[in-house]
Amino acid sequence: MPIIIPVLLAGGSGTRLWPLSRELYPKQFLSLVDAQSLLQNTALRAATLPGAGAPLAICGETHRFIVAEQLREAGIQGGKVMLEPQARNTAPAAACAAQWVQAQHGPQAIVLLLAADQVVADVDAFGLAVEAAIDAAQAGCIVSFGIKPTRAETGFGYLRKGDALEPAHGDARAWRIASFVEKPDAARAQAFVDSGEYFWNGGMFAFRADAFLQELARLEPQMADACARAVALSTEDLDFCRLDAAAFAQARSESIDYAVMERTDKAALVPLDAGWDDVGSWRFLQEMSAADAQGNVAHGDVMLQDCKGTSAYADSGLLTLLGVEDLVVVTTRDAVLVADKGRLQDVKAVVERLRSEGRKEAREHTRVYRPWGWYETVAQGPRFLVKHLFVKPGGRLSLQMHHHRAEHWTVVKGVARVVCGERDTLLAEDESTYIPLGHRHRLENPGKIDLELIEVQSGGYLGEDDIVRFEDHYGRGNGD
Repeated sequence: MPIIIPVLLAGGSGTRLWPLSRELYPKQFLSLVDAQSLLQNTALRAATLPGAGAPLAICGETHRFIVAEQLREAGIQGGKVMLEPQARNTAPAAACAAQWVQAQHGPQAIVLLLAADQVVADVDAFGLAVEAAIDAAQAGCIVSFGIKPTRAETGFGYLRKGDALEPAHGDARAWRIASFVEKPDAARAQAFVDSGEYFWNGGMFAFRADAFLQELARLEPQMADACARAVALSTEDLDFCRLDAAAFAQARSESIDYAVMERTDKAALVPLDAGWDDVGSWRFLQEMSAADAQGNVAHGDVMLQDCKGTSAYADSGLLTLLGVEDLVVVTTRDAVLVADKGRLQDVKAVVERLRSEGRKEAREHTRVYRPWGWYETVAQGPRFLVKHLFVKPGGRLSLQMHHHRAEHWTVVKGVARVVCGERDTLLAEDESTYIPLGHRHRLENPGKIDLELIEVQSGGYLGEDDIVRFEDHYGRGNGD
């Protein structure tokens, strides 16, 4: 059995799942199915495979600490996080992953490329499909997992299977890909489903590191060279592998399908019937729970009265709906989405408008995650801001200073170590301290339990960019 390195593609913003998914905390980090996030479930699912090594996660600079912390919380040991200097789609990501896997584990190692924001309900069926894919990959194929369609979906590309490859694993078998089909109209999509010969293109792949790199060098030599240099010139930072920015910028942005799969004679597919969903829009909400007699689905504290075919998601507070039909309603602490079911793909346009108008609701939640924990805005007004801070055991904020605000901290749980100027003190529950404007200060949790405190800011400017960092345990700069 060859070593299998799961590569978790953890970039992306998940805009069609707004307002739950935001730029700073997109859908792959959300717990939408169970207590684990989509990323954590993807990593844990891959860890069950025979021969699976520690994963390589790929993301951008903004999400690096979230990815690392979620893997740690899930009990995933020894994983690596590769940082892309900029988004370049899946082909450069796959190329850099293959280069890294080849250097670390040898050219015959298998790369299992997985999107970190998908749902797979049947882990056993997933394992059988991967076994069939590994056999084909060992023989030099570049394997795509074709999802057995459950509806005439017009939002996905399709794969048509060709001749069968050997061997089979129960009902799991690899096939040649006869053709790739772009997103069809409704009539063609229905014909594809009825034929039984077509599968959704699920965006998951398996290949030998050397086989993929050889094909990429033949089909996209400039991209292959740029990615090879980006990995060769990469630097280590804590548990992160930072790709060289100048080299990576030379790789054009392209999907693995267009760059390789549609042009190679080594493409194969393995059908996957395992309760897969790409969580691509709020349509997922309709399918994540059993509907009531009127076709309604509710998640959270929801009360529906005389509603039909309606999906409701309450992330915070009570949501009540009366006499509505075929709507999707999603509430969070700071935003509400009300959408016709037929317009769910257009949520992305709403997010683009929010971005163009400079609205923070497109970028962040009221709760913002940091490597030391998180903070959440509780109240805000002219010249004041109240936050709830959570600092995990061993977590510490940077040694910093503010030009425009003073802060008052009150501990409500745990023990805080506070450095302010020359003072270094411990605060217990119900104790407080004052941080004057312009004073260097640091907050740390030296205890074994979580630290929670209330922070009251006052001053003429309360933006997060009023932070001057002098020293940081996590290697962050002033703009990070």
